[in-house]
Amino acid sequence: MYFDQISLADCLQNQTLVAQITGYRCKLHIVYLCWRTIFKMEIEAWYSNNFESLISGRYVTLEHIKPLLKKYDNYYEISILGVSELGKEIPMIKIGSGKRIVLAWSQMHGNESTTTKTIFDFLKFVTQKDDFKDEIKSFLNDFTLYVIPILNPDGASLYTRNNANNIDLNREAQDLSQNESRVLMNAFNKLKPNLCLNLHGQRSIFGLETKKPATVSFLSPSSNMDRKVTDSRRIAMELIVGLNEYLQKLIPGQVGRYYDSFNANCFGDAFQMKGVPVILFEAGHLGDDYRREKTRAYLFYAFVNLFGITKQDNFPINYKKYFLIPENKKNYYDYILRNVLVNDSIKPTSIAIQFTESLENETIKFIPKIAKIGGLDGFYGHLEKDGDNSEILVNSQNNIEIGLNVFIINNKNDKSLIYFNENNFLL
Repeated sequence: MYFDQISLADCLQNQTLVAQITGYRCKLHIVYLCWRTIFKMEIEAWYSNNFESLISGRYVTLEHIKPLLKKYDNYYEISILGVSELGKEIPMIKIGSGKRIVLAWSQMHGNESTTTKTIFDFLKFVTQKDDFKDEIKSFLNDFTLYVIPILNPDGASLYTRNNANNIDLNREAQDLSQNESRVLMNAFNKLKPNLCLNLHGQRSIFGLETKKPATVSFLSPSSNMDRKVTDSRRIAMELIVGLNEYLQKLIPGQVGRYYDSFNANCFGDAFQMKGVPVILFEAGHLGDDYRREKTRAYLFYAFVNLFGITKQDNFPINYKKYFLIPENKKNYYDYILRNVLVNDSIKPTSIAIQFTESLENETIKFIPKIAKIGGLDGFYGHLEKDGDNSEILVNSQNNIEIGLNVFIINNKNDKSLIYFNENNFLL
């Protein structure tokens, strides 16, 4: 067979042959790559026009998703697994009817809401009947996906990591002292999943050796102190390798690997100990996306890839590539102002600002604080400015110190020259 005689149909039916071909001059390979690119563009176009707009921002509670649960009750089985420590319902959605059982849970930490938005983006996608019909039909026939959209509704309402009793639910896999912890363990024991998805969010402090932020991170948790690659861990690693290769096309250099220290009290580690593959998703930061709307999109693309909706290559995946994904580093600040004179110094230095989050009238406010002065080589800011060796004032004062709340930073000799204004971040 000559390559110039191969049609697009031939290409789609001969992916094994594609895997054997190297070199971009092969017309089959070119056609295949074009087809993959078109498919990716179509997914992105669908998402940009159809993401679930009824929930947005960082503050997502049970009250926000109740209208969506009511809407999807006509399509899927929605059950109440139990109640939180304050008596709030903990719902679960069953999607699909296939033999591959997947259990996913979000907002185990109440203030980590990005993946909850992604869940409803994905739910809207697989429910619609106009686009990607064959791919969605295959997903629904192959998988049964059980999703707990908000495991910690009390923490979500309070916008806290922990639950109402100030307990970190992700350190509860052995004690099971909290209602929410028992709900998750009971669901796991009853459903006997083939795969678990532990959906979290991470702070904006995490970046990578690529000098870029860790916008999305993954982990195949350890199942013992030696962090050995068990069968279940290897399966999760292989899936993560596939996710990374797909996301690299969208956010090159911005996918990280979370540190894999072992802790039997963590649910991911505990489930991996039981021989069930677990993938930890961490929704990270990107630029000025403090509402995490861009990140939710990349997690959506990860979901459609994981469930085979975006076409997978038939190439064998080597789990060892998992270890080539750069590990997360704490090398980012929200804002860095470089090369300025502070505290009557004659030598220029740099100032790092980190935001703390505060819930005010059901809105998340970002409060800037001085986190570090000087010693910022090897650190990066999601936003950076150069002060050009100017003397500055912080809150109209000459002296600054670590921990100081920042309202405004301007040039001492020209106050109209503003380097930072907190009003730009009160989202």
